[in-house]
Order: sequence, then structure tokens, then C-alpha cells
Amino acid sequence: MAASNDPLSQRKPQSDTVETPVGPHGASIDPADVARFAAQAAEWWDPKGPFAPLHRFNPARLAFVRDQAAAHFGRDPNRRTTFEGLTLLDIGCGGGLIAEPMRRMGFAVTAVDAAPENIGTARAHADQSGLDIAYRAATVEQLEAEGASPFDVVLTLEVIEHVADPAAFIRACSRLVAPGGILIVATLNRTLKALALGKVAAEYVLRWVPAGTHDWRQFIKPDELRAMLATEPLTVAGPFGLAYDPLTDRWSQGDDADINYMMVATRA
Repeated sequence: MAASNDPLSQRKPQSDTVETPVGPHGASIDPADVARFAAQAAEWWDPKGPFAPLHRFNPARLAFVRDQAAAHFGRDPNRRTTFEGLTLLDIGCGGGLIAEPMRRMGFAVTAVDAAPENIGTARAHADQSGLDIAYRAATVEQLEAEGASPFDVVLTLEVIEHVADPAAFIRACSRLVAPGGILIVATLNRTLKALALGKVAAEYVLRWVPAGTHDWRQFIKPDELRAMLATEPLTVAGPFGLAYDPLTDRWSQGDDADINYMMVATRA
């Protein structure tokens, strides 16, 4: 994928050719990345498979989303269905690793992914778990074009670094946030530390994820993310760092945002 020093510029998809859109489509799609994740769709829920790092990462992500939403909406985070009556959109939901626990917390969940194979896996797992989640193979651009009702919470976690036009993508995500709602973004910082640990070590040394999963040039700095959202009526907070402790094999929120971080944007 072509790199650019301008974080607002559109990136070219990794694929050599552009075909007429069929099924999920939109300017943000990078066909090569969609195909890469689609090929692993059946393994989303295997805690020892290619998505094992996400299974270890998930408790920290879930705790962050829960605590931010509870504080914002004045809910008790210790209640089982504390978010009942609120809607949530999970963009780039993969196999449903975030959508399912969000539904258990009480949200009415809609979850979309550009890979139909991922949606098939997610829907089957939710059915087995008795969870009513509105899964759909679609993109954020399609939802916006169709005039989808806005959501109280919009999540896009570890997705923006895989899209062709990150600025257009994140602005489209923000426009699906209801007035007074929040957008939560998780991604990787474009630092030398992230190159060494989030890319080289994770893919080639520890082999947490398949080689080629990430392109370090596509990692996004927090200030770049702020700039992408500057034209929207949002108040942006963060970055909030998420760091890995090899001694405990656990992730936790902290001050170190040099590799993984999250941002929270509130719509007026």
C-alpha cells in the first residue's frame, strides 16, 4: 500500500485491480486486507488460533469501552445489563469478539464487516450463544448512504489502520453517532516503538499474528486522528494507552500510548 505523509490523503488499495463493487462496498475498503481476514474467518473464536492476541487483548478493550460508556451515560458499570435502552454499532466487527459482550451488557447491537465470511462466523456463534445481534455484511459508507439511524455508541477497534482512506472512513463513522453519543476508536501509533514491537516483534518474532497483517506506514498518530475529525462537531479525548505486560501476559490501560491506544469522541 502506498504510504503518504499526509494523513488525510486517500490511500491506494493493495490490490492491483478495482472491480465493480459486489456486496459490501465503499471507498474505505482495501480488498487485500478484507481478503486476508476473510480467509481466517472460521478461526475467530479459537483462543489459540490466529486471533489469539485479540482474545488476550479483549478484556482490556471491553473494560475501557464499558467504563467510558458508563461514565458518559451515567450508568452503573457493575450491573449486568447496565446499557439496556442504548444502541451500539460495531464497525469492522470481525467474528463478533466485541459485539457479543456488548450485547450481554445490555446494548442493542448492530455489527457490520466488509467480509461476508466474518459475518457468517459471527452470526453462527451468536445464534449458538442465544444472542440477538443484528449482523450485516456492509460498510460504514453503505450505512450512511442508506440513512441509518444514529447510534448512542459507535466502535471501530483496530480497523482504521486497515482501510484505504482513513480520514473519510473515520468521518463517516462519526456521522453515525447520535447527538450526545460517543465514538471510540482503537488503533496503533506510528512510532518507532510500534514498528519494533507492534509490527516486527508481533509478526516475525512472537508470531502473534500472521506476517503481513499490518503495514506500519498505515499506523496513525493521535494528532492525525484528531485532525481527521476536526471538521465534525466532536470533542475528542485521549489518547488512552493500552500496554502489554509480558510478566503477567495481560493488557491494561495506562499512560503509554506509543503502540496501542484508544480515543473517545463525543458528538455535541
